[in-house]
Amino acid sequence: MSISAHIHAMSSEYDVKSKIDESTTNEFSTRINGSKLSYTATIGNQPVWNENGEPTATLFYTYYKRTGVKNSETRPLIISFNGGPGSASVWMHMAYTGPKILNVDDEGYPLQPYGTKSNPYSILDVADIVYVNPVNTGYSRVLPNKEGKMPSKPEQKEMFFGVNADITYLADWISTFVTRNNRWRSPKYLIGESYGTTRVAGLAHELQNSQWMYLNGVILVSPTDMGMKRDGPVKAANRLPYFAAAAWYHNKLSDDLQSRDLIDVLNEVESFTIGQYLPALAQGGFISNELKANIAAKVATYSGLTKEVVLQNNLDISTSYFWKALLRNEGQTVGRLDSRYLGIDEKESGTRPDYNAELTSWLHSFTPAINYYLREELGYITDLKYNMFGNVYPWDRSNNTTGKDLRLAMAQNPYLNVMIQAGYYDGATNYFDAKYSMWQLDQSGKMKDRLSFKGYRSGHMMYLRKEDLKQSNQDIREFIKNTIPNSNTPAKY
Repeated sequence: MSISAHIHAMSSEYDVKSKIDESTTNEFSTRINGSKLSYTATIGNQPVWNENGEPTATLFYTYYKRTGVKNSETRPLIISFNGGPGSASVWMHMAYTGPKILNVDDEGYPLQPYGTKSNPYSILDVADIVYVNPVNTGYSRVLPNKEGKMPSKPEQKEMFFGVNADITYLADWISTFVTRNNRWRSPKYLIGESYGTTRVAGLAHELQNSQWMYLNGVILVSPTDMGMKRDGPVKAANRLPYFAAAAWYHNKLSDDLQSRDLIDVLNEVESFTIGQYLPALAQGGFISNELKANIAAKVATYSGLTKEVVLQNNLDISTSYFWKALLRNEGQTVGRLDSRYLGIDEKESGTRPDYNAELTSWLHSFTPAINYYLREELGYITDLKYNMFGNVYPWDRSNNTTGKDLRLAMAQNPYLNVMIQAGYYDGATNYFDAKYSMWQLDQSGKMKDRLSFKGYRSGHMMYLRKEDLKQSNQDIREFIKNTIPNSNTPAKY
């Protein structure tokens, strides 16, 4: 039986509601940076295959390709993932790099009627983009085996739900996609957000070593630790610059700090963090009373909290406590992923907020927008639920070496560059942790000219704020242009 016949038989015999291997393409036009361009949007499903050539899952994707391009083989391709793990690709698809974005205000807050609008800053003018939904996110689903039985939870975990399983099957999927769409000659880039940075860091190495696919760039948006541990004093100290940013935004710092620009303040706080705060925390319970009091006073000055609170916490303030405590006297909490957002708890006492103020706000807009957009604008008709967050747990986090793997991929590939993007008000994957990871990624310093950091005055999804949407897309656009070597430039040291 042919593969296509086998898929058809599975779909008919077992009433699989997922569309296993099909796609639809429509033509559109838009304006980006003032210029009109035409593009196609292909939306569909492409299988994941096992070693016997049997489909084990089907991944839902959306592929935007600019039309009217003379040399398509030299046009960059960006492969986009969100995180979670368990998150659909909806976030960057519908709010960042794609041709359509949410109907939100200039600061990123939801507006009714819900829906979409054109993205005048999309990177589609310089690169084609495919948004990929890993298994159980979006409309992507595990498939029954050839006997019609669904794999057990342990079997599914081994195949899909873990740091390394995720990277392995997605590398295979990407290779198939690139082959089907004749993109082997294109400069290729990966972009991942949050846990998606772990994913794309690992994929950069896996694609080179198992698929023989070499990339030009990896973009890490609000990165995780990628297996590079930041525990103990480092973990505690690295929070302070974020605390300072959030406190500055909410006018909780002293008048002299509030009167200065945010970046100027953060430069001072970063220097204190590395030079004084981290060494003090490293002394633990053996720090002198005098030094502890002096450090506590400085931490209080930069965090907007009181010296008493800092001392009560032995200089180590948890992020959850900070979200609850910063605006306690005003009866409000601040958001985890974006501390510009405010929440209201049942009680003002306590050590952590009742809910994530920013996430509930975002889901206002994203859920109706993606369901409307895929069905009514792109024509994808299905009764499946679009999983904003899918069931991928328990997730196997063991043997996470993705940061080291990314460094090795860079060492093996002189063309490979990495850019980090982070929001100053992100309390989940804070910007100073992102800087720290960049510093630690290549301790030799031999590749630091291929590593760059961009910061924005917003949170985890910095692109929700209009000013940062424009700048962050422009930063990607320039990154792409700067990482495509001139013709006939050899990849060598």
